Amino acid sequence: MSEYRLKDLVKIKNGRDHKSLADGVYPVYGSGGLMRMVDSYLYDKPSILLPRKGTLNNIQYSDQPFWTVDTLYYTEINQNKVDAYYLYYYLKLLDLNSLSSGTGVPSMTFGAYNGIKVKLPQLDIQKKISTLLRAIDKKIELNNRINAELEAMAKTLYDYWFVQFDFPDDSPQGQGKPYKTSGGKMVYNPTLKREIPEGWDWKPVSSIIEVKDGTHDSPKPSDSGQYLITSKHLKPSGIDFSDAYLISQEDFDAVNKRSKVDEGDFLLSMIGTVGLSQWAMKIEAPYAIKNIGLFKTSQAPEMADYIFAAVTSLHGRAYLQQNQSTGTSQPYVTLGTLRSIPILIPNEKVFEQFNGKIKPIHKLMYENITENQKLAQLRDWLLPMLMNGQVTVGEAS
Repeated sequence: MSEYRLKDLVKIKNGRDHKSLADGVYPVYGSGGLMRMVDSYLYDKPSILLPRKGTLNNIQYSDQPFWTVDTLYYTEINQNKVDAYYLYYYLKLLDLNSLSSGTGVPSMTFGAYNGIKVKLPQLDIQKKISTLLRAIDKKIELNNRINAELEAMAKTLYDYWFVQFDFPDDSPQGQGKPYKTSGGKMVYNPTLKREIPEGWDWKPVSSIIEVKDGTHDSPKPSDSGQYLITSKHLKPSGIDFSDAYLISQEDFDAVNKRSKVDEGDFLLSMIGTVGLSQWAMKIEAPYAIKNIGLFKTSQAPEMADYIFAAVTSLHGRAYLQQNQSTGTSQPYVTLGTLRSIPILIPNEKVFEQFNGKIKPIHKLMYENITENQKLAQLRDWLLPMLMNGQVTVGEAS
């Protein structure tokens, strides 16, 4: 191992304002992540993006042309000494908050970054470790892209059947043609304020299953116990336990008297980015929830996929958007709003046909999320051992 200062390996550069740039194809990154796409770039080589202000642990990496704003440094990397991807993961293991110079908003200076000590193996070993980490990350990215397509497919399917009402009409007069387009009878519903197919009804979701929310308190972190999950931990890639903290078993039991998550339920964020969803098809380890809506679809497994599709559809998200409450630092929805989400009740044949199409989509999405979580856990378990030489790439493979 050879020891360096970060200044020996990279040149740190300031980001710049992006407001004058036109929309385009190049990403603009801030300390919180992707902000927009623009028509110009600051740098077009592999670079580690280091927060200057804000979320200091959100170190990012780019190997495509990009722009950074003034809350985020970018780096020119000496690739004769260090592999960029290896260094990216090395820096992610560090606690940068301990180097913060900010008294309010966490901040990092050139000097604080430049002085960081970095221990590196030989460059060929760095590249081998980097190749392994990239392979894991690329599989996670592929699963995320697949899930994005599957999610879009599920939303389009629901919209086509239950918003446009052009499900296949298998009646003798319909002969499999799209119902509404081919003249299927529609009846105006004064409560929903729109037409729905004749013979259909609707119910608030809370009349089909229980809808609850997590604790309104803030249990204290504990050295042992169970995880407390909040809205910010619901990610497209699954529940992010890495940024969650443990609460005592006593607090965990108290929260679960109100809102215990069982297998087959699904979760919905209630504050911040409202409407992020996660299905608890299988629970590897129990957790408590705060600021999260809990839909007890485990109580009606035959309806679970349909209710999940309805609540997370474009129509369902629009309903949440229209009924958001404001006036605080973040938008939020109330438990009453969640309980009042309208669920259409189609005839039995349409319901069964839709379920047959949507269930495999949801199942594959969940399998991809589960695989990603296992891959991320494997990567994060291997990472420190690879970096300090406890494990070699051959052993890890």
